[in-house]
Amino acid sequence: MAASLSDDLRLPILPPPQSKNKTENEKICIDEMLQKYCGEFGKWQLKHFILTSLAWALEAFHTMVMIFADREPDWRCVTGDCDGGGSVCGLKRETWEWIGGSGASTVSDWSLICGDKFKVGLVQSVFFAGCMIGAGVFGHLSDSSLGRKGSLTVVCALNAIFGCLTAFSPNYWIYVFLRLLTGFSSGGVGLCAFVLATEPIGPSKRGTSGMSTFYFFSGGIAILSGIAYTFQTWRLLYIATSIPSLLYIALVLPFVSESPRWYLVRGRVKEATMLMSTIASFNGKHLPEGVHLAIDEEVSKSKATNDHEFSSIVENKDAQIGSILDVIRYPVTRIRLILAVALNFLGSVVYYGLSLNVANLETNLYMNVLLNAVAEMPAFTITAVLLDRFGRKPLTIGTMWFSGFFCLMGSMMGGMGVWKVIKMVCGVLGIFGMAGTYNLLFIYTAELFPTVVRNVALGSTTQAAQMGAILAPFVVVLGGWLPFGVFAVCGIVGGMFAFNLPETMNMPLYDTFNGLEAGLA
Repeated sequence: MAASLSDDLRLPILPPPQSKNKTENEKICIDEMLQKYCGEFGKWQLKHFILTSLAWALEAFHTMVMIFADREPDWRCVTGDCDGGGSVCGLKRETWEWIGGSGASTVSDWSLICGDKFKVGLVQSVFFAGCMIGAGVFGHLSDSSLGRKGSLTVVCALNAIFGCLTAFSPNYWIYVFLRLLTGFSSGGVGLCAFVLATEPIGPSKRGTSGMSTFYFFSGGIAILSGIAYTFQTWRLLYIATSIPSLLYIALVLPFVSESPRWYLVRGRVKEATMLMSTIASFNGKHLPEGVHLAIDEEVSKSKATNDHEFSSIVENKDAQIGSILDVIRYPVTRIRLILAVALNFLGSVVYYGLSLNVANLETNLYMNVLLNAVAEMPAFTITAVLLDRFGRKPLTIGTMWFSGFFCLMGSMMGGMGVWKVIKMVCGVLGIFGMAGTYNLLFIYTAELFPTVVRNVALGSTTQAAQMGAILAPFVVVLGGWLPFGVFAVCGIVGGMFAFNLPETMNMPLYDTFNGLEAGLA
């Protein structure tokens, strides 16, 4: 009894103070952790966003290089009996020559003119076909075994290899094959870079940040104009536009982190938590010890049962992997996928179709491409400003209808005098609206699907966009009022489809299908 009383007297009158850095056991998802403890867009996210988004410039190099490599150079007569009426078709080969030599482009190197002119368009279509295949393949790999960063590393390496090999193509058909392979790897660059750049960003900052990734693509096109002006032979140009991919792997990617969301859904909770702690520390914040990271499905169950008492978090849970079949299996995501595919297809037909018309202007090609790239940037800025004010759905509808309206006006204009000028203005306004739509759809699509299938879904919609890119040149060659008419229908119908999608502004990025369904309940 005396010993018991003595022990009681040794007890402190007040319990020891709790450390302010410790929190009651709390199970939260990544979005909530970013908002409460790490910061939604601090110094870490800014650095990571810039380094990752630089890959968009590389995609611009490999995609738009064909504008310069496959151009038809100017020619001149070398004999007095040379009069082709502006065309070399029908002239004897010894009566004229290419300005800049035969190595200026693939057209002059392999005489892709007159009856063989269709081969230039074939290369473009084959490249986008490769992009379509690659988007699906790397969309799956980035959600599963390779991860976001691993997939981005692989596609950049393949781009560098295939791009350099293209410069040594001995003939046209080898060239086509290598462009197919380059398209295959290029198809994964944009979607991997986009998801990797935006997944560590908080929900209220994700929309504006996502729109900003496309400045890098347009900036890449602008830089490409300077590279093409410097290297005016197509073989040197392919090497010059491929080397930056190797530099990116060696100098930039080592400072890029894997997505914490991918770690989480793969069951690598410890690595996801360590990365979130790094983000918080870099942003001048602190992640309390009692806070544990979990997928949204677990958080929903925890809140539903008021279960805040759990002894420890499992560090190696079973990885959750999804596929396109899972997207189709769930009614909610199936409908979203169908609509997103339709929107991306229609938007791509208009975007690439109107872009091809710019190449038909009789101006300096290098300056023309530069101005085209710069002209898209105001569309990104305006869309980014309005994105978190009006929401994804109204903005998608508005920009598609804006583009569709001016394309409709363009289809009514003639091709002579002042009407020709008005038609050109309608085309500029049409691409202005669709540039905003085309890039907004990346953000919208990423927010419509859970983490386990986000890149798979983006891969599918990117494939649909590549199908639109393949079709666009065939629409352009219709001539007359038909191209603008087709673009108008695509824009107007696309806006009607967008009415059936849900709004995702300020909504969390769900990790699993069950988490998505719980969020909709």
